Amino acid sequence: MSKRLITCDCIGSQPIDAEAMSRATGLQVQTPCSALCTTQINLAAEALTQGDAIFCCTQESRRFEALADELGVAPAPTFDLRDRAGWTADEGDLIPKMSALAAEALLPVSPGKSVDVVSEGLCLIVGKADVALQAAESLKDYLGVTVLIEDAQAVPDTRDFDVIVGKLRRASGALGQFEVVIDALQLVEIGGRGSFELTDPRDGGISQCDILIDLRGETPLFPAPEKREGYLRADPTHAPAVAAVTLAASHLIGTFEKPLYVTTDSMLCAHSRAEQSGCTRCLDLCPTGAIISDGEHITVDPMICAGCGACSAVCPSGAISYDAPAVDTVFRRIQTLAKTYIDAGGHAPRLLVVNAHGSEMIALAARHGRGLPADVIPLEISSLNAFGHAEAIAALAAGFANVAILAGPTTDLDPLNAQVALAVALAGSEKLSVLDVADPDALSDALFDADVPTPIQTPVRPMGTRRQITRQSARALHPQTDVLPLPEGAPYGAVLINQDNCTLCLSCVSLCPSGALLDNPDQPQLRFQEDACLQCGLCASVCPEDAIGYEPRLNLTDAALGQAVLNEEEPFGCVECGELFGVKSTIERITEKLSSHAMFSDPDKLRMIQMCDNCRVNVQYHAQDNPFQGAKRPAVRTSDDYFSKRRDH
Repeated sequence: MSKRLITCDCIGSQPIDAEAMSRATGLQVQTPCSALCTTQINLAAEALTQGDAIFCCTQESRRFEALADELGVAPAPTFDLRDRAGWTADEGDLIPKMSALAAEALLPVSPGKSVDVVSEGLCLIVGKADVALQAAESLKDYLGVTVLIEDAQAVPDTRDFDVIVGKLRRASGALGQFEVVIDALQLVEIGGRGSFELTDPRDGGISQCDILIDLRGETPLFPAPEKREGYLRADPTHAPAVAAVTLAASHLIGTFEKPLYVTTDSMLCAHSRAEQSGCTRCLDLCPTGAIISDGEHITVDPMICAGCGACSAVCPSGAISYDAPAVDTVFRRIQTLAKTYIDAGGHAPRLLVVNAHGSEMIALAARHGRGLPADVIPLEISSLNAFGHAEAIAALAAGFANVAILAGPTTDLDPLNAQVALAVALAGSEKLSVLDVADPDALSDALFDADVPTPIQTPVRPMGTRRQITRQSARALHPQTDVLPLPEGAPYGAVLINQDNCTLCLSCVSLCPSGALLDNPDQPQLRFQEDACLQCGLCASVCPEDAIGYEPRLNLTDAALGQAVLNEEEPFGCVECGELFGVKSTIERITEKLSSHAMFSDPDKLRMIQMCDNCRVNVQYHAQDNPFQGAKRPAVRTSDDYFSKRRDH
């Protein structure tokens, strides 16, 4: 069923040319309403009843959903046309931008994956007695509260909630599954007259809880504490903060959906091989500690993962990828926006990547300021750190003149800047930037005043993995360039071999996780396919001769897709049968070193070093001191032997 765009000029505050939009998008675009959410709500009801509508307004989406519920029909999708395109001080043509936003809104959206987390409301409050006990008093009617204090004298004479004494050693877990270890633990002895007595202290007490409130005013118990669900922390000297934490805790009971942000493929992981450490990019970046080493690959604790997406952007092999939404969905949105804008007659569009905070800034800039320029197309994604170098240069290759990322207050700038630096090396500094502004007017000024570089003349829309898309995009952006130098730590590059040190032991080949290093079964050769190299460091770690180095770069020639010989030597011919085996220089070196050894004083033993495996075994088997030779085998006894022995007796 084809969709109809239901537009509204919002009491005449934005221009909408329905006929031009219809020509540009190929969709049926209704003549704009003026007050779709109020006096013309009957038109919205009619569109909902027909079931083919898309409302070009998100401000009143709740009103339209309530109307759909009242009518007993499915709610219609919505997208923001007004704040992102309609309300602007730019007098340029808005049709290309509006058409691009409409085309993006029509893309299918895959449902997110999640897992249920159950919180039964067991709450542990840790902190100084005065503040912690007061918070417990506020929560006792809503949650099962236990208070951990260090002052035994402050234990109250109440059983409205549990009080324990001790010192918190460590905590782990997240909402619904926290586990704490407590030293010097003392429990209340129930019964008796007077103040409660306490049990003798003991170390290593273990307890579980669903919610953990930290009112100690000390170092957080977890890295990135604001991203640990169920862990609520406040300054105990700031009463409003404590009250806010208490209120938030009271709502953390029931069953919650925990999004599954990433997906992993251990077969692609280059973390480790044969107890040799390789790639640790995701481990080094994870702010919450959700990623841990698990032998030869990594594992992700979905309960701790906060969905920042930095791991997906830096993973060189695709072993870990963002899945909320999937990576290919972002590429599809980028290409749809660029293609539709250009097909609608636009030129040199600019991409502005934002999260929910950035979209709010855009709305404020549109309502109270100049809004966005007509050539700036916003792309909202759930996590800015998941937007890596591959997405950035794919946008440039698709036809965007430049890409700007609007950093938010919760954005981890270090991994974002690292990805932008890699993208700059691939595309050029004038084409990428990070906007770190907190004022909507400053955002508008930065975009209106910016110089717009020339976009690619022939846009491309590559498909495949992030590595494949990066390579195809870079080739389109640099058609006359063979090799792009990249910063240290880039996931693309060449392996360099010191041929004087390399003995062609091929240890590197056996451990290469991507198959970039290969041998030749017919002769002593070390071969290399640069396109497959992850620059993980495993081959250098395992090399016994310290003969391997790296050059970060992106080879754009077809030679990177083939196999190049990094080192080769003349094979050695078996002195018995002539079959080629081993490396001639290695066999000669070993023969020379062992010639003076007492165990090889016999020339025949030294000669066996120069034989292939079959000949060596054959010579040893027929030698007088044959190690395979045993005692003479006993004769087989037959029935005649037994009968003969019986006759003799």
